[in-house]
Amino acid sequence: MISEPEMAGEFGAVETREVMGAFDREFVGERRPRKPWLWALGGVVMASALWAAALFLYGWSDRKPDMHGYQLDHDPCPSLQLKSIGAAIAPRDSTTKFESRLLNHAALDQIQCFIPLRSQAGAKRPENGWSIEYTVGITVALHKKTDPGTEFEARQRVTEVGFDPEAKLETVPDLGDKAYLLTRDDGNSELRVLEGGAVVSLSLSAFTQYQSDNHREDGADDGLNTPDVSPYHSAMISDMRDLMSSLKQ
Repeated sequence: MISEPEMAGEFGAVETREVMGAFDREFVGERRPRKPWLWALGGVVMASALWAAALFLYGWSDRKPDMHGYQLDHDPCPSLQLKSIGAAIAPRDSTTKFESRLLNHAALDQIQCFIPLRSQAGAKRPENGWSIEYTVGITVALHKKTDPGTEFEARQRVTEVGFDPEAKLETVPDLGDKAYLLTRDDGNSELRVLEGGAVVSLSLSAFTQYQSDNHREDGADDGLNTPDVSPYHSAMISDMRDLMSSLKQ
């Protein structure tokens, strides 16, 4: 902190003529006030400097975010192969239909879909009919008018069921501008990436399912424990890179 200089004595204790030179004494009675326009000019220069510094630090408030080539002019979900997740768990289930709705707006383009993986026969217990099923969720939001960076930080622990302070948060390096993994105890992990105006999410959910006599119901009571999906985080990151590449033109 810059403090005020200490005064050697009382203000005005030193006589004016002792500190004036000959030149100053000659014109002491003729001192002229500065012209008003000089003060105004100085204020303009100072204001411009502060304004330029603010722009340098915070950027233009109305500047559109950089889209980095992202486009959402079609639904990417039907062609998404999920190679790494498919190899680690099971390929996507081509027999189950799913819906995805594409929003195209001047301010925001967005798509969301949930892709089921093929049921694992090895995870099923014939004696009680329980199996483990997996679903991959994809969400792409392209913010074309406003920068989503602040909201991306604020929503780090916000899930589809609300704020979860107990969720595990891990930063993922070398992926977009910022990326993190959010893992919950209920068999869900979500990878979120921010790159310019694009926010891309890939989630992996595991759940138990009971099947007997053509009757199916979800639940975990007296059945299998919900598996931990954290061993598949590397596969999620790999498939996220493929998804991001497919969205760039």
